[in-house]
Amino acid sequence: MKKVKGIKKYARQFIKGVEQDRLESAISAISAIASKMETDKKFRSMLAAPVFNDSEKSKVIDVLSADMKLSDKTAAYIKYVSEIKAISALPEISRAIQDIYLEMNNKVRAVVTTAVPVATSLRDEMALSISKITGKAVDAEFAVDPSLLGGVTVKVGSKMYDSSIKGQLGLLKDKLIKG
Repeated sequence: MKKVKGIKKYARQFIKGVEQDRLESAISAISAIASKMETDKKFRSMLAAPVFNDSEKSKVIDVLSADMKLSDKTAAYIKYVSEIKAISALPEISRAIQDIYLEMNNKVRAVVTTAVPVATSLRDEMALSISKITGKAVDAEFAVDPSLLGGVTVKVGSKMYDSSIKGQLGLLKDKLIKG
């Protein structure tokens, strides 16, 4: 599939088209559809494959809208993105929508990756620490990656903080190679 340009433009269109009091639920719906597209190839094909015409895709979106109880504006937006052949980029558009929404609410998204699952109380402390560093409220997402061996990596926007053993070993390897 070809690369879709204007992801942020489509995200801003969505935000402008939905009433503020319904924005959070609309974003959740778009995120759920985008997530399904990323995990289910058949579902993605139904929405994005050129073998299905616009009428067939519209019917799929109608069934999806009824099943997920989407608002009319959210369903219309998904149809619009499908008609302009940008539906394959819905996961990227969804992430851009979430980023714009967080920015509107003076928040940032942080992805915290650890080698082992983190206790809930420690998660709150980590989110608070990230909040102090960024000066914004944090929407933290926690992931587990055993290959880190220990420590933690935190990604906030385009910045990456790496205090993992894997990261430190990588730095040591680079120093040894350079001599």
